[in-house]
Amino acid sequence: VLLPRKRCKRHQGKIKSFPKDDASQPCHLTAFVGFKAGMTHIVREVDRVGSKTHKKEVVEAVTIIETPPLVIVGIVGYVETPRGLRQLTTVWAEHLSDECKRRFYKNWYKSKRKAFSKASKKWADEDGKKSIERDLEKMKKYCKVVRVVCHTQQKLVGLKQKRAHLMEVQVNGGSVADKVEWAKEKLEKNVSIISS
Repeated sequence: VLLPRKRCKRHQGKIKSFPKDDASQPCHLTAFVGFKAGMTHIVREVDRVGSKTHKKEVVEAVTIIETPPLVIVGIVGYVETPRGLRQLTTVWAEHLSDECKRRFYKNWYKSKRKAFSKASKKWADEDGKKSIERDLEKMKKYCKVVRVVCHTQQKLVGLKQKRAHLMEVQVNGGSVADKVEWAKEKLEKNVSIISS
């Protein structure tokens, strides 16, 4: 995880590949966003046969990572093609918080803050709800991979930054229909690292 030991090129980690899916497990997130809170040290017993320190206690430096709950704001379905995955459709939540909307603007106070106002209107009328249901049914029928769009809650971190980090995380476990239902239930809700 933490190799090679050198400065990172990007602040926000990039997920190169998600773990292999196992349908026998319950639905769960395969990644999470954390913030480095500090460092400390631990004393642990080494279990490495052949090493001089085998079965001896060593002091090691450890990093403390703070992981406030994420908020799920969207569901993305992918279909498999001969050239890899292709996005089929996306369903967004009805309400997006201001810290999430800040991510879509360069200058928040000068903007009209209209991002996702049309997408949220879909949830209000009958036709919009039908189109959302159609999209979800399409995902269940054709998609092979389901991912959720989630953002961090900056107010819980205690940093100066108000703009949330946005990330797409794959949902593994269960059938595709189970994944879509799980993601739909979790829309606009807090997901902690333990419950995910």
